[in-house]
Amino acid sequence: MGAVCIALVVCVLMQKERAKGLGTALTGGGSANATFLDKNKGRTREGQLERYSKILASAFFILVIILGFVS
Repeated sequence: MGAVCIALVVCVLMQKERAKGLGTALTGGGSANATFLDKNKGRTREGQLERYSKILASAFFILVIILGFVS
């Protein structure tokens, strides 16, 4: 479990900061302004880091639930 925690922290810290904030939520700067880079985000380094973060977070929560039942 310790390895999953450390990997998750490293993966999250390697991601770039997103400074969109409430401005895009209020003005609707979402999917209507999709660019080529947005569509191919899964192939970029940022897309891969985001995917790995989701996988590691899921593994962390599953491990926490399993450890909660065991102990």
